[in-house]
Amino acid sequence: MAAGQPLCEADVAIPVPGPDDVRVRVRAAGICHSDAHYRAGTSPAGPLPLTLGHEIAGEVDEVGADVRTHVPGDRVALHYLVGCGRCAACEGGLDPYCPEATMLGKDRDGGYAEAVCVPARNAVPLPEGVGFAEGAVVMCSTSTAYHALRKARLAEGESVAVFGCGGLGASAVQLARLMGAGRVFGVDVAADKLELAAALGAKPVDAGAGSASAALLSATGGRGVDVAVELAGRPQSTREAVLSLAPLGRVALAGIHAHAVELWPYRELIGREREIIGVSDHRLEELPRLLDWVAEGRIDLGPVVQRRVPLEAGPVNRVLDELEAGGAAVRTVIEPGEARGPVSVVAVP
Repeated sequence: MAAGQPLCEADVAIPVPGPDDVRVRVRAAGICHSDAHYRAGTSPAGPLPLTLGHEIAGEVDEVGADVRTHVPGDRVALHYLVGCGRCAACEGGLDPYCPEATMLGKDRDGGYAEAVCVPARNAVPLPEGVGFAEGAVVMCSTSTAYHALRKARLAEGESVAVFGCGGLGASAVQLARLMGAGRVFGVDVAADKLELAAALGAKPVDAGAGSASAALLSATGGRGVDVAVELAGRPQSTREAVLSLAPLGRVALAGIHAHAVELWPYRELIGREREIIGVSDHRLEELPRLLDWVAEGRIDLGPVVQRRVPLEAGPVNRVLDELEAGGAAVRTVIEPGEARGPVSVVAVP
């Protein structure tokens, strides 16, 4: 697939698990904004052809000869970073920094398919009461939001501004409150996403009505917020997130875009000792806690999963088109249904 070309359907061989792998029949695969970047070439993916999809949940249907941790029928959600499992990074819980790490749906075939094989260590048990769609969403949007708040060192009672109240932001608002934040603000330009943020307990800030940073400074008596999380992936929201910070404030950048952002080092950073923190992915050890919180009802992903589509190229491409245009539902999930032989939605040369 050349950058900017639509995905298409293809029949592929049923994957065969290696000795340490499990094969998972996909029951739900989230369509993430990152997938639109991979399709467009903003963030290169490959080698091609490639099956996209890194938010995946399903049922184990075959295990490798050396697997003792899983059996067919297990409900699982898949950690999308596949490390070697033996280096210092993997053993130290820093799996994103494994020198051999690859990503499902970006560097290797992912979940826009009826089945996928992964190392058994990447198949995280899905608690009873957590649906496949919700489990899939936790694997990226919820976990990235959680990792961003942890990286920003959110402390109890601190104020938080969430820039971008889509799939990641809806989780970030709930997680900030769950982690003890004081006031939580949800910043967006879309009325429906602002309404969702308000329903989840945030004070909405309409970035389309003027400067979001000015509104946040006004709402905090001129001080600014302690933590900002930028999830929208827009140059202007990146800059506004920095400008919204209080002295010693921290901004965690997780949104992806391909543009430079202008900042004045002394006036806007050094003089107020603000911090900019990069956020990439999440860690395997964070996932069980998040899934337990969903099972316990402490995180509600019902309002996040707003649309479900079949495993067909047309509907999936339309969702990716909407994501590129900034107008998609908060989260759309592919539900392949029963196996047909398998059919994958893939990128082809």
